Amino acid sequence: MIELRGISKTFQTKEGEVKAVKNIDLTIQSGEVYGIVGFSGAGKSTLVRMLNGLETPTAGEVLIDGKRVDNLAGKQLRIQRKKIGMIFQHFNLLWSRTVLENIMFPMELSGLSKAERIKKAKNLAELVGLGDRINSYPSQLSGGQKQRVGIARALGNDPDILISDEATSALDPQTTDEVLDLLEHINNEMNLTIVIITHEMHVIRRLANSVAVMEDGQLIEKGPVSQVFNDPQKDLTKRFVNSEVDTSQTPDIQQVTADLLKKYPQGKVVSLKFHGDQVKLPIVTEMIREFPDITMSILEGSIHQLGDSQGAIGTLYVQLLGNQKQIEEALEFLRKMRVETKVINNG
Repeated sequence: MIELRGISKTFQTKEGEVKAVKNIDLTIQSGEVYGIVGFSGAGKSTLVRMLNGLETPTAGEVLIDGKRVDNLAGKQLRIQRKKIGMIFQHFNLLWSRTVLENIMFPMELSGLSKAERIKKAKNLAELVGLGDRINSYPSQLSGGQKQRVGIARALGNDPDILISDEATSALDPQTTDEVLDLLEHINNEMNLTIVIITHEMHVIRRLANSVAVMEDGQLIEKGPVSQVFNDPQKDLTKRFVNSEVDTSQTPDIQQVTADLLKKYPQGKVVSLKFHGDQVKLPIVTEMIREFPDITMSILEGSIHQLGDSQGAIGTLYVQLLGNQKQIEEALEFLRKMRVETKVINNG
């Protein structure tokens, strides 16, 4: 278990003090995938660098499995750092070494014989799906393959914690999902604690169990991913969540909405949001049966699965036509069924 207690970090610059992290308390359970999300400059990378001793807190304590680690130095710090693997946005591979040699690199001071290092590196290459590329050089690999090498290398010293620092930011969407699938597999197979630093809410939704949102060095919201996605409290969190699940502002939806409102000016365009088991229930069918005189046009719909079987969020954008009183009654029916309803545009 990772515990951050009253953590602050202040840097001294020519312009004066910069408070990068401000009095943060955070607990990450063993085996959990924990996401830390925020825009650039929020302080998330500085916060995580205090886990492996790359930065020292100005105030507060860092504990791992009940042992304080922020005051370690010398040999004790080197031993502790071996328990934490790091994967980076730009891979940080050694370009003059092969895949196998890159994976072996952190093992060179492990005390293992060369034969043992080669065997272990080959096993890790197989784990990340690069067993047939061990003699290739980084320049011969795709971005996703380079990141797989980075992940295998980070596992070289059998860490208890794996830190992913914007590891998917330089990858295309399909490759990002492949890397996230790999990290999920590693978490399940090895029971590693994984801490993800990112500004991409898609990464949080797909992989994390819990999430903390940072802004201006402060932790402004935290909780299980399902809770934060379903009921975000802070404006910044709502922006992050909506960037992942709200498609109402896409050009296609805006054009279709404008066309329908022009053709049917008395209609109501409504967004419906379904949470958890609501996604599987025939709520819209029940509404249509209850109010048969209402005509409904579906503009767009999607379902976003949350990571680690935490449920799903479904969104549906519809236009309702008919008697205005019945439309209002239909919307009230949906609200009673705990469906979030929002009239986007009135005719």
